Amino acid sequence: MKNRGVGYATIFYGTGYGNGFPDESRATAELREDGEIVVYVEVSDVGSGGISVMWQIATETLKIDKNLIKVMYDNTSFVKDSGTAAASRQTYNTGNAVYDACKKLRSNFNKGLSRSNDNCINKEEIKLLYKQMKEKGIPVKTEGYFKAETSQIDMETGEGNPYWPYTFGAQKVTIEVDDETGKVDIIEVIAVNDAGKIINPASSEGQAQGGVAMGIGYALMEEIEIEKGSIKNRNFSNYIIPTSKDVPHIDTYFVEEFEESGPYGAKGIGEPVMIPTAPAILNAIYDAVGVRMYSIPVTCDKLLLALKEKKGQIYN
Repeated sequence: MKNRGVGYATIFYGTGYGNGFPDESRATAELREDGEIVVYVEVSDVGSGGISVMWQIATETLKIDKNLIKVMYDNTSFVKDSGTAAASRQTYNTGNAVYDACKKLRSNFNKGLSRSNDNCINKEEIKLLYKQMKEKGIPVKTEGYFKAETSQIDMETGEGNPYWPYTFGAQKVTIEVDDETGKVDIIEVIAVNDAGKIINPASSEGQAQGGVAMGIGYALMEEIEIEKGSIKNRNFSNYIIPTSKDVPHIDTYFVEEFEESGPYGAKGIGEPVMIPTAPAILNAIYDAVGVRMYSIPVTCDKLLLALKEKKGQIYN
């Protein structure tokens, strides 16, 4: 018999390294003689869309034709340290550094322009602007810097500012549990996230959906098996991850609460999106069959054993 259940979970997640650990990002913006602008920034894109986000921040700040802006990111000989693509920090931290560099360069543009111009300027105007700035001794290259303001927490008093800002999330998961086999099927997931102003909606939606898929694997399938210090399941034939058939329809929503300290109000969204999924699934299992699971993954055999114990079919 299949039993349907619904589970909810909410989370908050601190952006960046946190707890007073130095968390710095740097970027450089340069106007070139050929009429293009290059933003040099060390941003590792591991599927998070970081390169696109930096390009969007630069475009918005510089008010330049987007086709004239390039992001150079993959060579440490010309980019400065901006930290890792980890801790959901790149949009907030490194985005702030890009914003700082481009804001300074835009200010220099205004000094070099023969007229006030807050609109997008084209390639020919940029070439002329380069000459004017050089003649006036106005820098055509600017440096951006940002450091996250956190402090180490006092373990005795609990005082401190270990993270800033925080991303918030909530998920509702609907499942079906087959009480004869212990199989859990995910029917639907509704994911709501507050990551500040969303700079790239398509990328953020993909992040949210990918996070749910990872959370499903974490809750129901993925488990490293170790025997005498050696991993037994070393490949995807016996280390099971979700496939497209395991991932249900996912509705994603964003609460765009503007973060004053973020670039255009943005916060991090990388890791928080997967955290609510597993607890929501466990809560849904309890709602469906009245069994509270305290370890993951909840494989069929584990859940079936728990169901039999609940029915009193196993005796010590």
